[in-house]
Amino acid sequence: MKILLINGSPKGKRSNSLRLAKSFIEGVKAVKEADGNSVEVDELELASLTIGACRGCFACWNATPGKCVIKDDMQMVIEKQLASDLIVWSFPLYYFNVPGLLKNLIDRQLPMALPFMAERTDGYGNGSHKARYENLNIKHVVVSTCGFYTARGNYDSVLNMFDHFLGKGTFETIFCGQGELFKIKELSDRTDAYLNSVKKAGSEYASGAITEATRQELSALLYEKEEFERMADASWGIDKTTGQKESEDLIFTRQMAALYNKASWDGKDKVLEMYYTDLGKTYQILLGKDGSKVVTDSSLTATTRIETTFELWQKISRKEISGEEALGKQMYKVTGDFNLMMNWGKIFGGNQAHGPAQASGQAQAASPSSQSTNPSMTSMLIPWITFWISVSINSKIGSLISLAVCALIPAIMGKHRLIIWDKLSLIAVAGLSLAANLTGKGHLISNAGYLVFAFFWLISCMTKEPLSAAYVKYAYGGDSALKNPLFMKPNYILSACWGLLYICTTIWTFFLGRAGLGILIPIINNLVPIFMGIFTAWFSKWYPAWKARGGKPSR
Repeated sequence: MKILLINGSPKGKRSNSLRLAKSFIEGVKAVKEADGNSVEVDELELASLTIGACRGCFACWNATPGKCVIKDDMQMVIEKQLASDLIVWSFPLYYFNVPGLLKNLIDRQLPMALPFMAERTDGYGNGSHKARYENLNIKHVVVSTCGFYTARGNYDSVLNMFDHFLGKGTFETIFCGQGELFKIKELSDRTDAYLNSVKKAGSEYASGAITEATRQELSALLYEKEEFERMADASWGIDKTTGQKESEDLIFTRQMAALYNKASWDGKDKVLEMYYTDLGKTYQILLGKDGSKVVTDSSLTATTRIETTFELWQKISRKEISGEEALGKQMYKVTGDFNLMMNWGKIFGGNQAHGPAQASGQAQAASPSSQSTNPSMTSMLIPWITFWISVSINSKIGSLISLAVCALIPAIMGKHRLIIWDKLSLIAVAGLSLAANLTGKGHLISNAGYLVFAFFWLISCMTKEPLSAAYVKYAYGGDSALKNPLFMKPNYILSACWGLLYICTTIWTFFLGRAGLGILIPIINNLVPIFMGIFTAWFSKWYPAWKARGGKPSR
């Protein structure tokens, strides 16, 4: 299969539309090669070719039929077109049509038509010319980006032109608004997702047709109209009121503010203060019910203050450095309300483009399908709780109940994937239950269970993933949270605390039993974990905020 990619952008390889076109071709190529077909892609960069304007002399019709009298690269282009199985036309929208250099190429296709008048067979337009070369069976795909928030309603001129010279309904189109966003590294989360949809469209096209579901993905806005237009306006770096040129750091901050998601407003206005330490400049972003506003005179009271070098914040926004790692290493500081950092992705459009990439380690919620298979600590706790309660009451019957629960856990927790700690718990509880049943020493075996449980927590602290992190990481980005010091350090500390708690539980349970105070054991052994749970919830929020302040107490 021969694919001809015609890059009609004056920007050449820097073209945003070209990224879409290449993604589409990747999809086509993957399917064709998987079917055992060879795929040859030939890219023509019109910006580097010499293709003059048509003179309208009609020599290609009468004096030199099929050949233009202008000696430039156009004859080579026509030869490549005729030898192709698929032609992908790639270009940006210029003044509601194709760029001038691509229009020159289209005009210069005249040698490919015969001079004699003919009726159109597709019922489109009035009058036509037959193709000089028929039955070539060349397919066409038109790919373009524009600078408006949507492509809808902006490509009527382009469509009319391609309908005329290719035939109405004979070609596929992929038109995308907000095209300039594809060159911004900070927005790669959104743009890469769109490029993946374009690639999928290419695969489906090669297999027969682009599905309606994929078309819906391609027609979706990268950003909402208001959000995009605010970013676009800010990118020009000109004050809308005075017309004065703005500094790079102010432009950047305005674009960050433009990403604010009004739906995240919780009834209270917030003020995010950005202090760029290397520039000595402070900007405040007011986040309210009706949108965001950048304040340059520091007249507001900051809710959350970020102290960072401008260079570092740019690197974080471009994902050249992890925001979590940078904050964990105290490369920048955060004071004030740390909840803003915890909910960064939600507050700034659900996208981490201009922010600390969820500095606290919290990521966007997983999809419903992934949530249903994530491990749950309940899978580990149910066997242990059942064992401690039932075996303490009656060794024989309690051990059988405990064994039954262990056997049923895979079915009871069927929606959740069992991990190593779940499996080890099932083995340990089953073994302890058998020991209790055979020996009849329920209280002693139950107490031994506390010690085994403690060892699970403490041993996990010697691995790359402490026990608590193995379960809660899915609420903080999955495995990516394991690279976040602000997530890992408190989880190591908390896992160690839980381990020490159950060692202490083993000790006081033993001595209370020996002292004849067994009635206190269930009370203490239930109350202490509750208080420990409260501490865990507090510490997991306090520690990241404390570390973000540079390890200093809050004011």
